[in-house]
Amino acid sequence: MIEPFRVNIPQADLDDLADRLSRTRWPNEVADAGWDYGFPLARLKELAEYWRTGYDWREHEAKLNELPHFTTEIDGQNIHFVHVRSSKPDALALILTHGWPGSFLEFLDVIEPLSRDFHLVIPSIPGYGFSGPTHERGWDIVRVARAWDELMRRLGYERYGAQGGDFGAGISLALGAVAPERVVGVHVNYLPTRPDPDVEVSEADEARLDKVRQLMANRPPYQTLQALTPQTIGYALTDSPVGQLVWIAERFAQWTDPRSHIGDDRMLTGISLYWLTATAASSARLHRETPRRIEPCPVPVGVAVFAHDITQSVRPLAERLYDIRHWSEFERGGHFAAMEVPELLAEDVRDFFLTHVK
Repeated sequence: MIEPFRVNIPQADLDDLADRLSRTRWPNEVADAGWDYGFPLARLKELAEYWRTGYDWREHEAKLNELPHFTTEIDGQNIHFVHVRSSKPDALALILTHGWPGSFLEFLDVIEPLSRDFHLVIPSIPGYGFSGPTHERGWDIVRVARAWDELMRRLGYERYGAQGGDFGAGISLALGAVAPERVVGVHVNYLPTRPDPDVEVSEADEARLDKVRQLMANRPPYQTLQALTPQTIGYALTDSPVGQLVWIAERFAQWTDPRSHIGDDRMLTGISLYWLTATAASSARLHRETPRRIEPCPVPVGVAVFAHDITQSVRPLAERLYDIRHWSEFERGGHFAAMEVPELLAEDVRDFFLTHVK
């Protein structure tokens, strides 16, 4: 039921990507255009040319194949995952879940420090990357959570923890709701908290809530398109590599801490994964499928708040919804914490599961 998997992209797919990039039809740009008009043309041309002539997928593919990859079928869907066992036989298992526009690649830099104390299972969400496209309605975060619980059962883990950011946070919390007898705790680095007039908060928390209000009032265009018409935007992203490139590169430019350095090679590996697996449309569908409300998570929750994330968490509001056992706030780091500040995230995850969870 569980089979080894090796990353091996056909050369024809890489040649097709280079050919398409060489034939890009570029739009014009108004004089003195800035970020207020969208992603700058000069920077995008630079990225596209490097992707075509400088970036080496095979180099990164070889590094990925140093990890133990596997696939299995759950609920009619192929599931890809990386499984790294700790040298400690009795270590707690953790399942780490990415979000959009991420992938299992987000966790590469936390594998070594976390595997000292934990067995790690790092899956690709159905519809993403090597799990491949989904083929039916209903793959929301609750269904993914049920698939994760089955995956952990197949791997022999009767007790385990869950960690994630972005959609990975929602999936991890849903996992605590669907399998509370097996999930010992959930750690998240993304937990939006809505303003509540009945809850008194500090001035600092009020400033965080202003960021939440701004996000709620100005729903990002990408989110609207993916939530309403994921198939429509999927055509453009699946047919145009530059379209796929800018769709994700803009998120990295806007959602990371300006002090973070995620190199172009690292970003392009993630974008290449979306392109080479043709999962732009299926990954976008998660925005449409996911319900606005799921069952409360009854297990202990740990939260890491990074100052430059796209939204902020406020503890008094979170405590009304979750059993908060651990709360950390960091001045560094943004939405892609596992890539931006892996040492901070890994230590916070370790602290929560080894100190605050029994």
